[in-house]
Amino acid sequence: GYKQANVVILHKSLADDFEKFCHANNGPLPLLYRSQPGDWKCPSLSSDSDIRTDCLQYRKYEHGACTGSLKSLKEYSEQLKDMVTFYLGCSFSFEKAVQKAGIPIRNVEQKCNVSMYKTSVPCHSISMFHCNLVVTMRPIPESKLGAAVLATSELKEAHGAPIHIGDPGLLGIQDLSKPDYGDPVHLHPGDIPVFWACGVTGVEAIINCRAPLAFTHSPGCMFITDLKNDNVRSLGGVPQVHCISQDPLHFSIVSAEAAQKIETLETLIGIDPGERGIRPLQRQGELLRACLAMSHAGSVLITTGFPTHFSHQPPEENDGPPGALAIAAVLQALEKQVAIVTDHRAMDLYRKIIEEAVRLGILKKPIPLLSYQRESADSALMFLCENGNPGRPRFDHLVAIERAGMAADGNYYNARKVNIKHLVDPIDELFLAAQTIPGVTTTGVGDGGNELGMGKVKDAVKKHIKNGDVIACDVEADFTVVAGVSNWGGYAIACGLHVLRCCELHDRYLRRAVGFPRVPSKSLWLPALPSVTKEENLLKTLVQLEVRSGKTASLEMEVDGLPFYNTHSLMIEKLL
Repeated sequence: GYKQANVVILHKSLADDFEKFCHANNGPLPLLYRSQPGDWKCPSLSSDSDIRTDCLQYRKYEHGACTGSLKSLKEYSEQLKDMVTFYLGCSFSFEKAVQKAGIPIRNVEQKCNVSMYKTSVPCHSISMFHCNLVVTMRPIPESKLGAAVLATSELKEAHGAPIHIGDPGLLGIQDLSKPDYGDPVHLHPGDIPVFWACGVTGVEAIINCRAPLAFTHSPGCMFITDLKNDNVRSLGGVPQVHCISQDPLHFSIVSAEAAQKIETLETLIGIDPGERGIRPLQRQGELLRACLAMSHAGSVLITTGFPTHFSHQPPEENDGPPGALAIAAVLQALEKQVAIVTDHRAMDLYRKIIEEAVRLGILKKPIPLLSYQRESADSALMFLCENGNPGRPRFDHLVAIERAGMAADGNYYNARKVNIKHLVDPIDELFLAAQTIPGVTTTGVGDGGNELGMGKVKDAVKKHIKNGDVIACDVEADFTVVAGVSNWGGYAIACGLHVLRCCELHDRYLRRAVGFPRVPSKSLWLPALPSVTKEENLLKTLVQLEVRSGKTASLEMEVDGLPFYNTHSLMIEKLL
């Protein structure tokens, strides 16, 4: 129940830079107290302490090498007169709070030290201080993940909320049974590895800065203060935990407030103005998980294009491209890699659409445009991964929005049951291949059940959608966003990504609690979101390019037979 501290003692000439390093990485290095040179006490933490004797064990570092373990630092009293002591928060401080929440602490049960691991996550460097993040791992039963995050997120001085939940490989940790510090802790069936930033990061920084002389506590042998742990309500609100990937297992964190906003977006787009009967296809929470997966992705591939008007040139409908560009615009603002893949015969059309989108200020810069053809059994793997190696995917997430999807018989159908297979390239194969590549997740956005990705709800499509038994797409996506009009799904994803980027809890989790908060200024960000003016101009461009409305094939200001003014324009305003 008492606050415990990691200890770093270094020469006074390095102290200011080390303090800056702590502030720049306050997840692993929450600074509780900095002493004056030669001062062995810390009055704000402890009434009567002597840092030379009050840790069970110390480590001595000379020029970056550990040259000994010591029970006391008294013999170095002379050198310590020119040295400054830093007391840094420790995760042992939160174990009581976690136990109070009814969550087992396996390292306490197993009477051993906690496991600590070096990661591949770089800290924010300051002057000569640079190192990778060190983490502690505690196995937590899956049903208690939310409670564990809630219990620790309030304890900022004990590293706060976890920085990763799930597969250790995502942090560059190869083997949980071989910790770099501490003891191996055994996971029970159903336990998920949960990782917190760790103050031993300070030890790594001392090793890398190669100071002539430095001391630290020995990992696990903490300085114990006289202060009780008081729960400080965190600013970020109440956290929620959501699973975004099974292979590798990966959970994300978001505030309840942000999650609620995204749920509201999902409800708004779920109306059915075309009366197609889409309600039974909708699954609550899919928009949130899709947005979380894209938020974690570094590179996203988008596909769209539904050639429903087979007797016109071009056969494309105007639902799909606007939604795809809305997602792409926000991904660009998030500084992610983004590309579009579509039918080879439609490449010229999409080139013109992308050029116009840049001219209209929808996109910051052009997007690479790709096409996919099946040439051999491993074409999809070769397209998605470097040299076809599933360990090196080029994209982390695939999004299909209003993209013709393959039915169970291998054909592609429009809503009227007309087979349009001759107009559609087999981009579905990319989504099927993605299911076999660890770390690649997929989203399908649709409004009728015959779109790529809707295989996840195909039973409902067959039962509730006209011609569903024939037209239902058979190919699944991990997340299925069902909207009254597919473009609305794209607008909602764009808005959802914005909500996540403005969420402090999610931002901290994304950057692993190192570096500085990236919560954006409104001026950088809002321009990337869809607006009535931008969408109106884009639709005018599509009309000029003779891309027609879905239901009616008309070249008016309408999408799916619904007028732009007072239907689509109102939806955009509501979402914003």
